[in-house]
Amino acid sequence: MTTLKLSLDSIDKIKAFVNIVSGYPYDFDLSSGRYVVDAKSIMGILSLDLSEPVALSIHAADGIDELKEQLTPFLV
Repeated sequence: MTTLKLSLDSIDKIKAFVNIVSGYPYDFDLSSGRYVVDAKSIMGILSLDLSEPVALSIHAADGIDELKEQLTPFLV
């Protein structure tokens, strides 16, 4: 499992992020404080406190280099 810190501070960023992660077969979790949601769910993401960076947990053993490259604009 890999964890990245992301900034999703606009609806356009959230839509772009969900489009990227939805294209992968891995499970993704976003956490903010004690709340954890499915990162492929726009409604779940909108329920988080997005004023602070959120933690993305990628549940994959390997092969995520391309994914990390695509997520570069969101990294903190």
